[in-house]
Amino acid sequence: MENLFDVAGKVVLITGGSRGLGRAMSLAFAERGAKVVIASRKIESCEQLAAQITAQGGTAMALACHVGQWDALEGVVDAVEARFGRLDVLINNAGMSPTADSLLATGEALFDKIIDINLKGPTRLTALAATRMGRSGGGSIINISSLASLKPTPLTTVYSAAKAGLNALTRAAAQEYAPVGVRVNCIVCGTFDTDATAGFVRNPAFLAEVVKPIALARVGKADEVVGAALYFASAASSYTTGAIMNIDGGVMP
Repeated sequence: MENLFDVAGKVVLITGGSRGLGRAMSLAFAERGAKVVIASRKIESCEQLAAQITAQGGTAMALACHVGQWDALEGVVDAVEARFGRLDVLINNAGMSPTADSLLATGEALFDKIIDINLKGPTRLTALAATRMGRSGGGSIINISSLASLKPTPLTTVYSAAKAGLNALTRAAAQEYAPVGVRVNCIVCGTFDTDATAGFVRNPAFLAEVVKPIALARVGKADEVVGAALYFASAASSYTTGAIMNIDGGVMP
């Protein structure tokens, strides 16, 4: 039987690909034969991970990318096509979730920064990537959202709004680009153990409260996002577009 989850030979661009969930996906796709483009503002960390993948027999490219810089993003897609000739999968994973004491205390600069990284960049990259993919026969775009988009709190108001926008972008773009063979789906992540969340998920004083609403009674490990990403990137999800998949350990309603 055909391996429905096969991603061998696919060119996969992962923003925020050198750390946390992005790193886990970069390693997993490369291990399965994909050509991985690791994009981040910190090129050194991208280069280190690309070198590791190459040393393990995989194919990887490091690429400097600030997803909040609208005019620079076409050059990112150009660089991928210049190296590999096409782009098959885009994973909009880069994000940031700073908090503010209140909505009134949220300054314009912080608001713009959160929106730029979590919504504006993915919007522009989706449009650019989907257009190129459509010309070459199709592809898959995977947006990495957050449970905060569905369960907002006052501490994460702007971040929650940005990620809710990403969910809406997923559904709308899925409709727009389906005619050219591009599927657009979204993974809504709950609490995972990454460097970004280490301050509370690795702190025994907070951990009990963190896991209290989670049915599985634990936080996720970074590589537990991989299965969903492989599903959306491969033929296994050939009839799936505009989907919003929760991976949160069963957070209670």
